[in-house]
Amino acid sequence: MKELIIAPSILSADFSDIATAIKDIEISGCPWIHLDVMDGHFVPNLTFGSKMIDDIRKRTKLFLDAHLMVSNPEQYVQEFKDAGANAFTFHYEAHIHHCRLIDRIHAAGMLAGISIVPSTPVHILDELLPLLDIILLMSVNPGFGGQQFIPATLKKVKTLSDLKKQNGYRYKIAIDGGINADTIRAAWEAGIDVAVMGSAFFNTPDKASFIKTIYSSIS
Repeated sequence: MKELIIAPSILSADFSDIATAIKDIEISGCPWIHLDVMDGHFVPNLTFGSKMIDDIRKRTKLFLDAHLMVSNPEQYVQEFKDAGANAFTFHYEAHIHHCRLIDRIHAAGMLAGISIVPSTPVHILDELLPLLDIILLMSVNPGFGGQQFIPATLKKVKTLSDLKKQNGYRYKIAIDGGINADTIRAAWEAGIDVAVMGSAFFNTPDKASFIKTIYSSIS
């Protein structure tokens, strides 16, 4: 039986104390750190770049999952690889030559992922499914943390889960936005492999107990 991967997003962490945020993630037992990279152009917010990833990599061996909410993501492949990212997920809506970029990501030695915003239909990914390692479904409109979960995203999860089983695809289905103790079970039952959590994780005083509760709720 597969096990859910919980990936806390440091977008919701205290940027003045990232070292503590990393330690909290490690102590909680979460295997991935989610890195929301925003450029203030593709989405209406600005976060951080490869320097932050490089600094985080020096402090942890956890899997670094970079989610680029940026225009021209192809410019950053080698830079993010050099910084220590393990996965490079770009937005379908931000690029045209998807196959070429996926090949570049793989050639750099990273897992390749694609993300889609809530208004993008999941069938638009059909030709890319055999090539992908991660499909990240946004369950809020990207750009800010702390938003409410969009339930219609669960239909996309179910569609991708069914296609994965039918065709033997390897991609992990990830969901990002509004995931917490109230929404995790429905997302898990729909077929996710990875749950990105921001404010739900970092606003909890006892993060290790919170993660145990999340796993208990889906067992």
